[in-house]
Amino acid sequence: MVLYTSPFPNSFLSILHSFSWGLIFPCYWLADRLVGSFVPTTYEKRQRADDPCYFHALCIIITTPIYLALLVASLPFALIGFLLWSPLQSARRPYIYSRLKDKNHANGASLLTEWKAAGSGKSFCFGSANVCLLPDSLARFNNVFNTQARAKEIGRRIRNGASRPQIKIYIDSPTNTSISAASFSSLVSPQAGDNRTVNAGIKRTTSMEYKGDNCGSNNGEENREDKGGSGEPHEGEENSCIVRINGEENGHMSDTETDTANGQARASGPAEPSLEGDAEISKTPNHKQKEGDSGSLDSCSASRESLVKVRVGDGTVDQSTVNNKLLYKASIMKKTSVRKKKHTDETFDHEISAFFPANLDFLCLQEVFDKRAAEKLKEQLHHYFEYIVYDVGVYSCQSCCSFKFVNSGLLFASRYPVMDAAYHCYPNGRGMDSLASKGALFLKVQVGSTPQDQRIVGYISCTHLQAIAGDTTVRCEQLDMLQDWLSEFRKSTSSSSTANPEELVAFDVLCGDLNFDNCSSEDKLEQQHSLFTHYKDPCRVGPGEDKPWAIGTLLDPEGLYDDEVCTPDNLQKVLESEEGRKGYIVYPTSKNHSSSQKGRKASLKGNGRRIDYMLYTEEGLYLEWKVEVEEFSFITQLAGLTDHLPVAMRLMVSTGEDDP
Repeated sequence: MVLYTSPFPNSFLSILHSFSWGLIFPCYWLADRLVGSFVPTTYEKRQRADDPCYFHALCIIITTPIYLALLVASLPFALIGFLLWSPLQSARRPYIYSRLKDKNHANGASLLTEWKAAGSGKSFCFGSANVCLLPDSLARFNNVFNTQARAKEIGRRIRNGASRPQIKIYIDSPTNTSISAASFSSLVSPQAGDNRTVNAGIKRTTSMEYKGDNCGSNNGEENREDKGGSGEPHEGEENSCIVRINGEENGHMSDTETDTANGQARASGPAEPSLEGDAEISKTPNHKQKEGDSGSLDSCSASRESLVKVRVGDGTVDQSTVNNKLLYKASIMKKTSVRKKKHTDETFDHEISAFFPANLDFLCLQEVFDKRAAEKLKEQLHHYFEYIVYDVGVYSCQSCCSFKFVNSGLLFASRYPVMDAAYHCYPNGRGMDSLASKGALFLKVQVGSTPQDQRIVGYISCTHLQAIAGDTTVRCEQLDMLQDWLSEFRKSTSSSSTANPEELVAFDVLCGDLNFDNCSSEDKLEQQHSLFTHYKDPCRVGPGEDKPWAIGTLLDPEGLYDDEVCTPDNLQKVLESEEGRKGYIVYPTSKNHSSSQKGRKASLKGNGRRIDYMLYTEEGLYLEWKVEVEEFSFITQLAGLTDHLPVAMRLMVSTGEDDP
């Protein structure tokens, strides 16, 4: 299948389309600005409350007549542009495939050579987020604004979080509960001169292992012994560090262990001086040191609360000393054996994380409706993802029943080469949703090859269902269509036969904003849909019941800019508390409910409305391989930028010891 790298089959149509849109754009921009000036967000309301001179009200009084006059003047040109633009959409392609042109940063081809389907297997990480990149006037109804700036910041945060070193801390001792997966998210790296003093206060010995190209060359024998003994690190975990706290009786680290820990902690990347000048912060090439919020790895205001408080004797290390030794935030998890009893049956790690997972392989986004914002977002994501599919959907009356003013809002980014792509539009959209070409994007990616040169591929599907509450039958029909399209895409893109397989399927993942949750009584039909008999939901026990650790992904728009949740660290801390969640997550409620969650705790049900899904299936995969969830995360890194919580899932594809 040919991937479309431009929206039109020839340059003449592209030029004509650009000309027609140039006639429409002034009218579109003026209307967007005019409506947006009358829909303030809560953030803007708070700022204006501190303005005793009512400066903003004066600006509206002056600018409104100007906008209206210019809007009327631009209407004739917009009408001519629309008459040209609309018929051109019949020749428009359903998506644009973008590949990074800078070969110095391109590494997709090299990733394919990493996995030859030998050894214990390889893990793949998937992320999904609804980023609410609507035209600014419409985004304001969700209490977010400045779409163009948000698009750039969203892309920057995602790539910064994904490109950090992967560091995991596992606690072997069931008696040590001082480090929790929920709130501990930083590592302290003692300076060389402080080794003896700091280590004397640590009551657990630690051993570090790095995986990937950035691994330190020293202590290779120790690393190999640990790998063979523990069996936890898997082949293909790039740029990662495993820290184990073993719980030995003495509270000192040996000189060898100290050198190992310090040497390998610096091996994750070149060090740059911090603001204070003494700290060494491990960097990746995509990180720049500049002002930013705590959700970005290049932030100069990293969370002080998440730093490790190391006790020396009966005293505490000075906080400024600790701050000077900040490393990247880590994903820190307890082993299954030391989880709380109600989670002892869980076989994988789960957490609320302030960052997107390190080494994120695939990203699916929804509501990237604004085309200018999509370009800015793509620009940022290309710093990390080599392959991007964007501007997905149809316009005008092409192939759908009603006129479509905006595209589907779907965007897909990958570190691995895309082999095939297909898009289908849901024909049964209602209300406001019928104005967008909501649908499903299907992709086939190559992730490796066998020693016999068989391709190893994976399937990923991204979708966004009908949003209007009460449209249960519409969503069920869309789920039916989704399953049919999935089956058709698998058949049409498969080049294998059972007798002579040319391709081995490693995974099949479905993600997106399904606009129903697993706890609301109004969503019973969707909860019992046959899709969930074919695809597994890691957060779900069964219809109407989520696992205890799963939380809602739909945030209450009214509280997006509260100090308690406006940064990734603060939002993470609030979501860790059951009481805190009740004020800032939308919950399934009775039919008689108001728009705000606050003050109605009695009617709340479950752990919140989890409408963003990450599903996987074991059907249709290579029979000798096994797919298991290794990690599931709810992510707060986009705090203040969208009204949804992103989710991420890491799958482990186990191939066994022998080659297939």
